[in-house]
Amino acid sequence: MASGFVDYLPDSDPSETQEWIESFDAVVQRSGRDRAHFLLGQLLKNSLKDRFHLPQLVQTPYVNTIPAHAEPLFPGDEAMEKRLRRLVRWNAVVMVLRANQRNPGIGGHLATYASAATLVEVGFNHFFQGKDAPSGGDQIYFQGHAAPGIYARAFLEGRISREQLENFRREVQPGQGLSSYPHPWLMPDFWEFPTVSMGLGPLGAIYQARFNRYLHARGIKDTSNARVWAFLGDGETDEPESLGSLSIAAREKLDNLTFVINCNLQRLDGPVRGNGKIIQELETVFRGAGWNVIKVVWGGEWDPLLAQDHQGVLVRRMNEVVDGEFQRYSVEDGAYIREHFFGVNPQLASMVSHLSDSDLPRLRRGGHDVRKVHAAYRAAMESTGAPTVILAKTVKGWTLGSSAQGRNAAHQAKNLSETDLGVFRDLLQLPIDDDRLADPPFFHPGPKSPEVEYLLERRAALGGPVPRRLFRSHPLELPPPETFGDFLEGSGEQEASTTMVFVRILASLLRHETLGRRVVPIIPDEARTFGMEALFRQVGIYSSVGQLYEPVDRHMLLYYKESKDGQVLEEGITEAGALSSFIAAGTAGANHGEPMIPFYIFYSMFGFQRVGDLLWAAGDQRARGFLLGATAGRTTLNGEGLQHQDGHHHLLMSTLPTCVAYDPAFAFELVLIIQDGLRRMYENEEEIYYYLSISNENYLHPKMPEGVEAGVLQGLYRFLEFPANLAEPRAQLRLFGSGAILREAIRAREILAEQFGVAAEVWSATSYNQIRREAMDAERWNRLHPKEAPRVPYVSQVLDAAPLPIVAASDYMAIVPDQIRAWVPAPMVSLGTDGYGRSDTRTALRRHFEVDAECIALAALELLAQEGAVARELVSEAISKFGIDPQKPAPASA
Repeated sequence: MASGFVDYLPDSDPSETQEWIESFDAVVQRSGRDRAHFLLGQLLKNSLKDRFHLPQLVQTPYVNTIPAHAEPLFPGDEAMEKRLRRLVRWNAVVMVLRANQRNPGIGGHLATYASAATLVEVGFNHFFQGKDAPSGGDQIYFQGHAAPGIYARAFLEGRISREQLENFRREVQPGQGLSSYPHPWLMPDFWEFPTVSMGLGPLGAIYQARFNRYLHARGIKDTSNARVWAFLGDGETDEPESLGSLSIAAREKLDNLTFVINCNLQRLDGPVRGNGKIIQELETVFRGAGWNVIKVVWGGEWDPLLAQDHQGVLVRRMNEVVDGEFQRYSVEDGAYIREHFFGVNPQLASMVSHLSDSDLPRLRRGGHDVRKVHAAYRAAMESTGAPTVILAKTVKGWTLGSSAQGRNAAHQAKNLSETDLGVFRDLLQLPIDDDRLADPPFFHPGPKSPEVEYLLERRAALGGPVPRRLFRSHPLELPPPETFGDFLEGSGEQEASTTMVFVRILASLLRHETLGRRVVPIIPDEARTFGMEALFRQVGIYSSVGQLYEPVDRHMLLYYKESKDGQVLEEGITEAGALSSFIAAGTAGANHGEPMIPFYIFYSMFGFQRVGDLLWAAGDQRARGFLLGATAGRTTLNGEGLQHQDGHHHLLMSTLPTCVAYDPAFAFELVLIIQDGLRRMYENEEEIYYYLSISNENYLHPKMPEGVEAGVLQGLYRFLEFPANLAEPRAQLRLFGSGAILREAIRAREILAEQFGVAAEVWSATSYNQIRREAMDAERWNRLHPKEAPRVPYVSQVLDAAPLPIVAASDYMAIVPDQIRAWVPAPMVSLGTDGYGRSDTRTALRRHFEVDAECIALAALELLAQEGAVARELVSEAISKFGIDPQKPAPASA
């Protein structure tokens, strides 16, 4: 769109202009596009040489992209829609006011929806498709702080009760209140996308639009007529996630995606770009990234002024005034605007001489003009080949009066004075008496009123209410247990890593006749690291254009194969993008009625710590699927260093309420956990997701012992009993091991028996998180049922028969096993990998962090000595024998 140049800059010599155009067209016809490109380049080069200022080609003048004469006819009843907007505006404000009158400080936001009302209402009345539309519905990422307006509209529709409005931000009693912001976890039939963690909505929208194309390309669902809308604020674009993936949307030609940026020129504390122009800046960014840009800067009241701007003085003035000044104009009177905006140039002053001082503040910004917004949305719908962004200029707190409109403190405004509320009521022309303003009422015109009937008719025509989350039960038929029987038999004489085992399990699932097509492998450019390159040939890498080149490794069996119906999402080096794809796939059951099974495998260190906000949002959005933290643990990576070694993710994952986390050591553990996850998420349809840590260390995998299935899933089971050849041991204890360190615990058992005559059991702790959660549930139940027989936590049950001392070691921080200490009926010592990682061999790293077999054995002897079971001299003997330096600094501080 370059019409901004053509339609608003004055043409002082149309004949000369036409000659230039005809000459250029002749060059194209006679000599071709290359010659035309060359000539344009030479002209630009020459203009720079002469210091001739030319606007950037990625930026147009500060005017509407669509001129007045190009606007389509507005299809709705403007008067009726204005009355509806007024009703919604009133109830949105009253909701927040009443909440804070009854519960001071409970919060809420007035100003965001006040600025965005026209933007969303035009969408509601004319564009947003509901779930009953033939397309299956649009996905709409609403601006989180605008939630009161969305509730207020749903109130008119009859979807939200007056009692719920009264309980805005009070939802401890399920179903009786309303969430502060969009939260599907708390309102599972209403909100679809959690968006108030700024930047995540735009990012999620891009990958949702792409996943819609993926579903269509693979023949799973026709999404060709569905659209993704993302509403965000101009201040929000400072978040790297907001703009960080724009190029993928352009590269994938996602013309099913529209961003609407509410440019009210203000962020939380002040102007977004007080000394600049955020709309111009964003236009440059989006155009440069390949997006179609539509600017909605000025309302229709400006059109007559622009039409008489034959010398371009008005457009020049619009271009030069910075946002801080435009914000000032929104709070000042007409006399100030006349003096400071128009008064700087006699021609400008003359343009508005026929307007009174009361007329000038009514020169609205484009985002408050339904015709301008409708024209932009229609153009976005008709645009093809690229995503569209609409940059709509508004005023924060629009219509809210002197205490909120355009003020720096507008975002924090929770209350209006009675005077401002009266002015607001009068502006909205609502029949509410003055004596009710101290305790302002909600206003509903009645279910049979013309306003509500119009509203419902428009939504019915577009496919029903929005937003609406519709979870359609679709349990999947899972592979029978024998499908994975080989994994329970161990690896025989062949060593393998748990990552290799997982890849084999994934390959089996992909081959499954019915389930395989629903599996979505997601990789952030580490497939070869994880040994997954065989999937390139097996199911292909999804590409919207196929493969337009012959890959350099085409002669190899496992060459890089892209295809339009490829199944692997190979995302490149972007954990945030890959996790956004995981969320889109993991919520396809609700969004599309087509449950998909994402397996997102990534370098474990770059998981939660880079995208924790997105993982939290995945839970809020009720996503399902598997996260695989590969190359997991602090000591499993030969040669890698501090920023690659993960020793904390099981602790971090414990903070996610819907995340089920495991640290398996052996193939049979891994397959049992994945089978259980499939059963819980896709047969029982629990809205949870799994995190499994897997490593690249090769070793032999044993056959599954009998009767351990339940213990594996509960998080703890006995893997090895006391050594049978130690008839009269000096002492007994238990060793807990997890993941990569379980084998060190097994070796420590041998050392203790052979060198010190101490007998140890070895227990595999597959999930300290699961153990802790079950124990906490039991503890809470006992507290609330004092007259009932107390429940005994699982960990206490399995250990209570013989309360022996315990040494628990893992490749994670010591606080991970420490989580269960309160319920262990015996003395317990936790060993972990606290501190920064470093480059070295596995053997050296495990000694450094004091989690190798010898250090586990030493900790066992020290614990037994504390209990009086062995002499302390034995501990000194072990220190000497194992070559442990007592003076070495603690790993956490080294």
